Parts: sequence; structure tokens; C-alpha cells
Amino acid sequence: MNRGLLHTIAFFCLLLLASGCSNFQKMLKSNDVSKKYQAALQYYEQEEYYRSSQLLDQVTDLMAGTGEAENAQFYRAKAHYMQGNYILSDAYFRTFHTTYPRSPLAEEAMFMQAQSLYQQSPSYQEDQTPTITAIEAYEEFLRRYPSSERASEANKIIEELYQKLDRKDFYQAQLYYKLRYWRSAAVALDNFQKEHASSPFSEEAAFLKLDAQYRFALESVPGKQEERFDKVVDFFQAFVDQYPESKYRRDAERVFDATQSALANLRKSENQNS
Repeated sequence: MNRGLLHTIAFFCLLLLASGCSNFQKMLKSNDVSKKYQAALQYYEQEEYYRSSQLLDQVTDLMAGTGEAENAQFYRAKAHYMQGNYILSDAYFRTFHTTYPRSPLAEEAMFMQAQSLYQQSPSYQEDQTPTITAIEAYEEFLRRYPSSERASEANKIIEELYQKLDRKDFYQAQLYYKLRYWRSAAVALDNFQKEHASSPFSEEAAFLKLDAQYRFALESVPGKQEERFDKVVDFFQAFVDQYPESKYRRDAERVFDATQSALANLRKSENQNS
């Protein structure tokens, strides 16, 4: 393809773009609500969600009481969702479901509101209030629409979000271990195990608890060591009973062997001093 033809194609593309921008700007300034609404739907179909939402933001409230008001509200919420404006889409989908609870679109609106909240769920290290809110929204959706074709997806997402909460709690308990606060780590990891028995992080928590208790005993004053090493033995027995094929088993056995040696030395010393 020669350079002249490329320049011609580029020129016409720029003309089309300028024309499209000009038409959109004219539509934004128009007072014709019906034309704006129709243009907004066309932009939506063309996946031009920004332009669609700009027009729908202008006309939706003006269309209250009309036959198209329901669809206008729904597509405004969805256009904002498609742009990643999840705070707005959450609010707009909630308003839609409250305003039109018997609408054929009500089920999708309630699910999309939960989706909007899901998209706002932060990484596990951060505050998980938005995650809890999202779980509540999905659970409410399942109560309202238990036979929905979206029920399976909602349940999968709920499970994913609960795992994130598990990971958050494990991360907080694990943090004591990383900071070498051995006593606090052992307590926090033990509590995590009790509260999250079926968590995928429970096995690692059990090993870290064992290791933290060993290190806590090792650094304790001599008069407290035997009692605290005995607790390591208890943790080890519980660990191998619960996770006999654990990937941490070899490391756990090393901790156990070191504990047995420490206890033997302590008891030998006690016998010599008695």
C-alpha cells in the first residue's frame, strides 16, 4: 500500500472521529430527551459506554413516569459498570431494584449490584468491610432468587470471598510469626485454626504454630522451658494426627526432634542438680 493511500485513509478516519465527537457534543447540548435517550442506547450497543452514560445521566431522571424510565435506569447502571465505575453502578442498581422490584430486569439488577460490590473488594491485606458487604449482597440475592440461573455463579463468588476473609485472618496471625513475636504467634495461629478449621490455610497455620511455640520455649527462661517444650510435643502430635501427609511434615519432625533433645538436656540438668 503506497504512502499516499495511507495518508488518505488516515485523513478520512480523522474526519469520521471529528464528526462523531461533534455529533456527541451536539447531543449533549440538545434539549430533546427522547433523541438523547435513543442516542444513549445506540452508544451502548456500540460499546461506547462513556458516551452512553453521559447521556443517560442527563435524561434518566427527566424520564421518570414514562414508559422508558425503567430501561433508562437499568442501562445507566450497566453503562457505569462497564466503565468500572462500581460505586455508581452499585448505587444505581440498588435504586433500580428498589424502584422496580417486579421488573423482568430486577433479578439481573440485584445480581449486578452484588457484582459491583465484588469489584470493590480489596486485596486480602486491606480492610475487608467491602468484602463482607459483597457477601451479604450475594446471599440476599440467593434468598430472593434461589432458582436463578446465576445462583451457581453467586455461590462460587461467595466461596471465593470467604476464602479471602480466611486469608486475611491467616495473614494477621502469620504477621506475628514474621515479626518474631513467638508467643503471640502461637496464640493467634491456634485461634485461627479453631475458628477456620476447614480453611485451606489451616495446615500451614498448624505448622507455624508448632514452630512458633518451639521458638518461644527456646527463648524462655530456664524455669519455664520444660512446660513450654511439652506444649510443642502436644502441638506436634496434633499436627501429625490431622495432617499425616503434610508437605510440612519433615520440617515438623525436625522441630520435634530438636524439642526432644532440649527436653532431654533439661531433665538431665534437673537430675544433676537434685
